[in-house]
Formats: sequence, C-alpha cells, structure tokens
Amino acid sequence: MSYPSRDEILASSKGWLASFLNFLPGLGSGYIYQRRWKPYFFTITAISAWFALGFFLQGDSEPSQSEQIIGISGLFFISIVTVIEANLAYKKASNKTKAEKEKISSSEKKGWFK
Repeated sequence: MSYPSRDEILASSKGWLASFLNFLPGLGSGYIYQRRWKPYFFTITAISAWFALGFFLQGDSEPSQSEQIIGISGLFFISIVTVIEANLAYKKASNKTKAEKEKISSSEKKGWFK
C-alpha cells in the first residue's frame, strides 16, 4: 500500500472550497482543509502581527474610523492573497498529477503482448 503524495492530496481537494475557507473567516482555514501547514502558520503569523501592530500603534486611545478601515483593509488584503495562493497551488498540483497519470498510462504497452 502506497501513501498518496503531497500533490495528490492537494489535487484531491476542491480548489473553490479551499479558496472560500481562506476568504470567509480570513484565518487560513482553507490551508487546513488542503493540509498545507506552512502557509497556514504563515497566515496566522501575518494576522497576529497585523493585530499586534494595530494594538501597539493605537495605544490607549479609541481608534478613529479611518484607522478601523485600515485595519479591516489589511485583513481583507491578507485573505485575498491567501485565496489566490490556495487556488494557484491547487491548479498546479492538479496539473502535475494529471501529467503524471498521463505519463504512466502512455508508458504502458497496449496490445496482445506486453
């Protein structure tokens, strides 16, 4: 019994679902669905750094409306980047596994004598 490769696992996932899960909560949960841990932890680190930066720059004052918009825009930007990256990784893995399957099927001899 052979275990599926990283690309096979990624290609077996649904690209649209991973993109949707990365966009909606904006926390990189699509990476958990795709079983891609490094991008997930990078996303969590970027979101934590964005919150920490906003917290330290704000100080004790109440954030203005423009500062709130900047904070939400940053989180929106992070989620858009993760959506695009998850979709591109899915397409790349899907194309790679299709090419490998075609290579295997074309290398097999067809006919009476194998």
